[in-house]
Amino acid sequence: MRLAFDDVSYSYDGAKAAEKKGRRGKGAQREAAWGNAPDAAWALRNVTFAVEPGEFFGVAGHTGSGKSTLIQHMNGLVHPTCGRVTADGEDLAEKGVGARVRQRVGLVFQYPENQLFAATVYDDVAFGPRNMKLGADEVDRRVREAMALVGLSFDDLAERSPFDLSGGQQRRVAFAGVLAMEPEMLVLDEPVAGLDPLSRTDFLALIASFHTRGMTVVMVSHSMEDLAALADRILVLSEGRVFALGTPEEVFADGAGLRSVGLGAPAPEAFAASLREAGFSLPAALYDEATLAADIAAQLGAAGEQGGEGRG
Repeated sequence: MRLAFDDVSYSYDGAKAAEKKGRRGKGAQREAAWGNAPDAAWALRNVTFAVEPGEFFGVAGHTGSGKSTLIQHMNGLVHPTCGRVTADGEDLAEKGVGARVRQRVGLVFQYPENQLFAATVYDDVAFGPRNMKLGADEVDRRVREAMALVGLSFDDLAERSPFDLSGGQQRRVAFAGVLAMEPEMLVLDEPVAGLDPLSRTDFLALIASFHTRGMTVVMVSHSMEDLAALADRILVLSEGRVFALGTPEEVFADGAGLRSVGLGAPAPEAFAASLREAGFSLPAALYDEATLAADIAAQLGAAGEQGGEGRG
């Protein structure tokens, strides 16, 4: 599925007015002043991009930049005040389209374990498929497969209360509930927020595995390192507008620009930039810790050999 934003602007004030009138607002004050509060005039302004099938698409931006509002448009939870969001060409604001798309786009909010509610893990994971009016056998298959995908033992945990599990297990149950609907696209809002380092690493590997299986993944993250490692492309928002859009190499090449909107390049790339200024020749477009260490070692080794030859 191709999900496209076409000149999308969103006003919380406009949404409230449209709700009162029973129709979508037209956004007469499109260029109203920006603000970070929930009642800010415009949370998104003139946003245009597309998420392609099978892509790992990262979303970054400082607090209040519009990230959470953006992803709520991706399965029709909210509709644009101006512009449109389409899934394979169908407008999500049109009657019936949003409901169909919500079965294809799984949205996982930050701290999804806070939304667990059922008496057993099984019932929590089964909630979505049952809402889809699937038969009992199909629901059971989906629950078992979704639990397996997130590394939870069906035999050990299916009949336990989700509230008796660890925080990491609860988050896996919440993920499984979304995966049981078998979405084509998974939209994740800060999926590793609040996790300890080991759990964080495990969850990122889990998310990467979903993408490897062919699922389209959209991930909002404050971690530039995570986005650099996982994303095919990154969208950077600032005050509701598109500030940058491109591959990690393209986006993180503009370190000064990112700093101007409250972000920065991944730590290894920022360190590489400082080393280049000090005279190191570091050719890679984007570094992680391992590749940077290897190139630094190669540079130092070459300098040592030249020094040895000079003394000889």
